[in-house]
Amino acid sequence: MKVPPLSVASDSSTATAQTPVNPRSRVLIASLIGTTIEFYDFYVYATAAVLVFPALFFPEGDPTTALLSSFAVFGAAMVARPIGAIFFGHLGDRLGRKTTLVISLLTMGIATILIGLLPTYHSVGWIATALLVLMRIAQGFALGGEWSGAALVATENAPEGKRALFGTFPQLGAPLGFILANGLFLIIALALPSAASDPSSPSQAFLDWGWRIPFVFSAVMVAVGLWVRLRLVESETFTKTREAGLVQKLPLATVFRTHTKQLVLGTFFMLATYVLFYLMTTFSLSFGRTATDAAVPGLGYSYTTFVLMLIFGVLFFALFTLVSGPLADKYGRRRTLICVTTGIIVFGLVWVPLIDLGTVGVVLWLVIGFTLMGLTFGPMGALLPELFPTSVRYTGSGISYNMSSILGAAVAPFIAVALWKSGDGSPALVGVYLSSMAVLTLIALILGKETGKTSLDEVD
Repeated sequence: MKVPPLSVASDSSTATAQTPVNPRSRVLIASLIGTTIEFYDFYVYATAAVLVFPALFFPEGDPTTALLSSFAVFGAAMVARPIGAIFFGHLGDRLGRKTTLVISLLTMGIATILIGLLPTYHSVGWIATALLVLMRIAQGFALGGEWSGAALVATENAPEGKRALFGTFPQLGAPLGFILANGLFLIIALALPSAASDPSSPSQAFLDWGWRIPFVFSAVMVAVGLWVRLRLVESETFTKTREAGLVQKLPLATVFRTHTKQLVLGTFFMLATYVLFYLMTTFSLSFGRTATDAAVPGLGYSYTTFVLMLIFGVLFFALFTLVSGPLADKYGRRRTLICVTTGIIVFGLVWVPLIDLGTVGVVLWLVIGFTLMGLTFGPMGALLPELFPTSVRYTGSGISYNMSSILGAAVAPFIAVALWKSGDGSPALVGVYLSSMAVLTLIALILGKETGKTSLDEVD
């Protein structure tokens, strides 16, 4: 039975009567706030995976084994993301973007809150670890449906010639969510008694209960996100497809049958972006806080100092995410990303010379890395949706984005720690790993086509 068409005109006129906010402005605000909350929820785990989870949920064995185990659970969420992309993609391509985004936000919020309420390994043993894995998988499942929905709502409602700019707003959720998550952890750590004997380690109060606050605080953020998203208007492009009777019964089967090449290319378009981000955040937080006289030396900064350095670097991530949109609209997605990916290749090869300059070099390393991250991440909000027609766009863009999370994000922190340890504390091999992944992205971009002039209303 055909789904009754939704009248965009009546929805827009009703919204206008209720509030003076322009529907397009509302779309941008909703996509930004929603992804910020979702990424905040995702990143509080990433931070805790370095700071407290090795001690609280993986206490047996040496510290390196505990850290690698924590990162392995971190990667489990990435494996769940393509499954979430398939599930939410089906809902999004069948029922619409708005409803699907509400469901994904609720799923993420509930999983994050429950992590903050879990007992630890010291209380219930392996059951605590199993519950942590389950909640982390739920987080990945939810984020698998979040990104593509938010990107589609933004780009499908964008005016002509500004699709990449509109696509950067959901992308901004990543740096803003990171700043909120790490900023809150930092405030809590500063407010609690410090571990004077080892400033790189969290205090006992932080280990006992302080780490739970950022997770439970997600309840407030989810409430705000739901309020915003329930007032969202449906995508105009999806509405036209539904009215034309072009909604697919099985979007997953259709996209694999008709757009296999785009799925593969989209996956590798995102590869360097994922690897770069999780090296500059999750791995660097571990590398930066490890003492210089440790068995495998790190940079030796205190937790407070290095997190402040990270947040400073992420400000450049946010700034250049916005800058990337107009660049991709003017020069094209493909040309812009080929230049940026070439920069990532070079950046990976100069890690050691930069870091050897001392604190100034480390800050410069973070600033350059996060600047490149913004420039590569921003255009993805438009590029991946442009690879697919409206009837399978949610499913196709979501699978590409999240399959790349397995190849990149799921294993990047784990591989980086192993390479760092094998290099006796030198990050040189980690940088080479980043450059190698960026080469694969560059090849995919060269093989791909420019999509900036493609109309999202066109159906293949």
